[in-house]
Amino acid sequence: MQAITRLFALLVLVASLSVAPVAAQDDTAPADGTASVETGAAAGEIERLTAGESPAAQLAATVKMPGSAPDYEAWARAAHRAEQALDASRASNDALQSLRSEMSQWRDRFADARAENSVRISTLRNQIGALGPEPAEGESESPAVARQREILQNQLELVETPVLAAQIAHARADDIISQIDILLRSRQADTLLSAGPSPLNPSNWAATASDINRTFHASIREVRANWLAAANRQQIRNALPAVIVLTIVGLALLLRGRAWSGRLGDRILRRTKWPSRGVWGFLLSVVQMILPIFGVLFLLVAVNLSSVFGVRSEVVVSSALAVLASVVLARWLGIRVFGRGDADWEILSLTSTARTEGRVEATFLGLAYGLHGFAKDVAEADNYSDATIAIIELPILILAGVLLVRIGRLLRAHAVEAEPEGEERAPFRDRLLSLGGRALILGGISGAALAVLGYGALGQFIIYALAGSIALIGVLLILHVLFVDLYGLIAGKSLDESQDALTPVLASLIVLIASTPLFALIWGARTTDMREIWKAVGEGLSVGDTTITPASVIFLIVIFAIGYGITKLIQGMLTSTVLPKTRIDVGGQNAITSGIGYVGYFLAAVVAITAAGIDLSSLAIVAGALSVGIGFGLQTIVSNFVSGIILLIERPISEGDWISVGGNMGIVKDISVRSTRIETFDKQDVMIPNSDFISGTVTNYTRGNSIGRLVINVGVAYGTDTRWVHQILTEIVQDHPLVTVNPAPQVGFMAFGADSLEFQVRAVLSDVGMILIVQDELNHQIAERFAKEGIEVPFAQRDIWLRNPEVLRGEGNKPAKDGGSGPAGGGDSATSKPVRDLPKDYDEGAGEAADGDGD
Repeated sequence: MQAITRLFALLVLVASLSVAPVAAQDDTAPADGTASVETGAAAGEIERLTAGESPAAQLAATVKMPGSAPDYEAWARAAHRAEQALDASRASNDALQSLRSEMSQWRDRFADARAENSVRISTLRNQIGALGPEPAEGESESPAVARQREILQNQLELVETPVLAAQIAHARADDIISQIDILLRSRQADTLLSAGPSPLNPSNWAATASDINRTFHASIREVRANWLAAANRQQIRNALPAVIVLTIVGLALLLRGRAWSGRLGDRILRRTKWPSRGVWGFLLSVVQMILPIFGVLFLLVAVNLSSVFGVRSEVVVSSALAVLASVVLARWLGIRVFGRGDADWEILSLTSTARTEGRVEATFLGLAYGLHGFAKDVAEADNYSDATIAIIELPILILAGVLLVRIGRLLRAHAVEAEPEGEERAPFRDRLLSLGGRALILGGISGAALAVLGYGALGQFIIYALAGSIALIGVLLILHVLFVDLYGLIAGKSLDESQDALTPVLASLIVLIASTPLFALIWGARTTDMREIWKAVGEGLSVGDTTITPASVIFLIVIFAIGYGITKLIQGMLTSTVLPKTRIDVGGQNAITSGIGYVGYFLAAVVAITAAGIDLSSLAIVAGALSVGIGFGLQTIVSNFVSGIILLIERPISEGDWISVGGNMGIVKDISVRSTRIETFDKQDVMIPNSDFISGTVTNYTRGNSIGRLVINVGVAYGTDTRWVHQILTEIVQDHPLVTVNPAPQVGFMAFGADSLEFQVRAVLSDVGMILIVQDELNHQIAERFAKEGIEVPFAQRDIWLRNPEVLRGEGNKPAKDGGSGPAGGGDSATSKPVRDLPKDYDEGAGEAADGDGD
């Protein structure tokens, strides 16, 4: 994968070089938009000058246009010429691109013209609106108002006419540009899908060898001729010292730059630990990659200064040096992605042999890509035939396809090696790499097969687009590793904590989104397409009279973040400095802090939206329509929100209160606008909707104070002196320190129970939170005092009577002498039988229990 990362860097370099000519064409287009298409073969193909007048020109002719207005007559001729070129559909791609650049210049001028007089137009419309609505049919208004309305309306028409003309012309220019883009895309698709000469046709091999031989000997002849030419001899002598120095420096950096920086890096890395080791390792690897690239650049400058190389030979030498740069970048990618044994952690889970294989294959893939660029440049310079190009490209394409297949296998091996045990799903990154491995295998095989069958353009597109994509993914993986290392270095986290942190993932996600245009360029999108998309994004989304642009969104986020920070600062100041010095209780302080927070967030949102230029009044209709659905769908949430506001204002409960609501009892820990969190005595957090506190019954045991009552029931045996029991209980409860004196504790003789004489102790505690502890202590003291005084605490007793005891003795079949048995029959045979004397196979249904004394 590290080789893939280097390859991606090369692809970015090559893409930037390929975009430069297009940008140059746009930059060299006439600023005033009145010039025709550039001269030359491309201009000759599209030159169709005919008379014609556009609707915008006709509208502009009705009023006096400002001096900065576009020349609509020149625009009419340029637009007519472009439309004729599109209708004929015979212009070359270069000519169409040049024409598109001209139309883009015109469109930009019309876009600027649309924004003119905006202040004046707004002022006139407000003045007309101040006059009131126009009278309905059959009604009239005062002559002065009618005259003033007519004057303002005429002025509005005069200032709006240039804007309307610019809008019409802008729409026409935009349509022409769209048609050019459609035509270029269709031609690109036709080129990819069209079959060319087969590289396996032996009849074309001789011509290919002849073309290559011609290029080689022609380049040598150019160099020899320039060297021997008397006109160049003095120039060569003057440039010779600089050429020698640049060549020596370039060769030194190319051949030894990596080794020199590697030695320095080893010294630094030996003295550092993770995470600084990871950051330094990345920076040093970049240096190791940049130094040879600078060496290549120095050699290119030396070639240009030497004046020895001609047009053809200079292309050959420059392309060869580009191959070296491609290899250097691919090698860097391979090392960073596939890793080495001294790395702190690895991107891919592979064996040492597989890592070495990956680095080598990535380097050779960079070589294949460089050779592809070399063959393409030489073919264009020498005007090779399609057959020659197909034959030259075939071995390079097969080599790249084989390398893609082998790298795809390594990615699949990583996915298998990193697959977690059990039913747990593999991480998204590993699943993406596994899918990428399959795509590389399939693309490498199909691309080479298509090239063999004669679809060379399509095969090259598939293989080199896959190579560029996997290289870009490699760069993203390398940057993710860097983000993890930086996070560990800044936050002071361990490696495992940094890998599981959210911040590096968010940073990688942002970079992934930013790299989307690069993926699009790799897969055939043109730079003009990217500019159109960026232009559309920059123009924003229109909602009513409001336009939301990326700039306004960013501005909104920044303003809201500032307001959010100020609100947090005020809350912190109140919490730590102001409120603790007041007599407001903790619950009231929290309510004030929360209320200020909600107000601050709301004001921050309103100020941010207004500062971003978003007109809230234009969204009123949309908000009104949405409020109906939101009212039904979010009524529970709104109810809880309103209840939360009521709780914060009225404060029937506060943090730290002991409450009971809806069958849940515990201590209030947090009150928010939607719910309240209480901690039960089982140490469980329970989230209760705020509406339950408003609509339900809430018991607050500690509201206002911590006083609470304890009730203990005590029973003594019949025959006990009740006065003596009352005195003992009173002494015990009065002696406890947490029992209040006022109100004094009470002891009452409550009832004659079935088994005991029932007393009740009532005591008010100064801290109801200690009720269980106090109850435990009082129970112990009562039991100890009763035992000392010989007072019995009764317990319930039961006597068991057995019916028909003869059944238990095996006499159930004998007839009864008196026709009955047991107490129910009224005979003498009813006797009691102790439970311990019952047989083991006794059936519970044979007897029944009776409470009390056996009556």
